[in-house]
Amino acid sequence: QVQLVESGGGLVQAGGSLSVSCAASGSIGSISAMGWYRQAPGKQRELVATIGSGGSTDYADSVKGRFTISRDNAKNTVSLQMHSLKPEDTGVYYCTARIRRRLSANYNDYWGQGTQVTVSS
Repeated sequence: QVQLVESGGGLVQAGGSLSVSCAASGSIGSISAMGWYRQAPGKQRELVATIGSGGSTDYADSVKGRFTISRDNAKNTVSLQMHSLKPEDTGVYYCTARIRRRLSANYNDYWGQGTQVTVSS
């Protein structure tokens, strides 16, 4: 089995900072891309940021310059540092990772359970 468990998030005032982290565990052979999505109430889930196994990153235009994604390949973790937060950043933040399980040749996408980030105005 493979699990992704998020931590962090919470409530912050506009202009503040928060971080969320995610740890992958279980029968992991290798991890390629990791990333964060978010879903605001009444809206579709949207991509926030991704990071490749080599460290290449990509961000949604709405968070560029404010959010930073990073990963620790030795610990199978991915983090998202969020600064200058806005009320529109409010939502449930989901971690995702493309993982190849041990003894498997294929990669599959796994998701965490989500963690709430609320930015008050």
